[in-house]
Amino acid sequence: MATLLETDAVLKRGLAALAKADPVMARLADEGIVPQLRKRPPGFEGLAWIVVGQQVSTASATAIWGRLRAILEPATPEAFLRLSDESLRTAGLSAGKVRTLRAVATEIVEGRLPLHELHSHPADEAHSLLTRVKGIGPWTADVYLLFCLGYPDAFPSGDLAVQEAARLAYGLEQRPDAKALNVLAERWRPWRGVAAKVLWAYYRAAKAREGAPT
Repeated sequence: MATLLETDAVLKRGLAALAKADPVMARLADEGIVPQLRKRPPGFEGLAWIVVGQQVSTASATAIWGRLRAILEPATPEAFLRLSDESLRTAGLSAGKVRTLRAVATEIVEGRLPLHELHSHPADEAHSLLTRVKGIGPWTADVYLLFCLGYPDAFPSGDLAVQEAARLAYGLEQRPDAKALNVLAERWRPWRGVAAKVLWAYYRAAKAREGAPT
């Protein structure tokens, strides 16, 4: 398995490799686009945080997560399954996210999703184990592998912000879809996750220049 993205030193290695392999990545680095390591805890808490943040703004996700954590103590799948749908909806979770998190918690408790052992699996295998859970799609799996487990080549090609950042950085006429972005990302292996972090940072910088919320 490749070195995990767990320290700033590894992040710098990835950034240097990207700059060497791709002139656009080198230009972004010269412009000061340097991402932070930004890790989340692995396990149920980390995966739940990612699900909560799907398709909502950062501010909304933070608020919902705070309300959920206030009633979820400890942050374990067993404790989650004890909460009622009403209390979860009051915290701000949509019906779909409640179903997804109940499915995740059930799979963990019943031993079909070895979440605390995923770090010992190859990335593709870990990705497959996650996406077998109803409600966990490729984006959620890739973000979990990248931010919670530190897989440096995990790449959420379906992320709209990453796609839009690629359009801006590479001067593309249209925002690339996941398939087109995966083709572009081949040049970044085995550091596609670091490239995603660069593109997220570039997207935030672009939005800040426009004065738009991120």
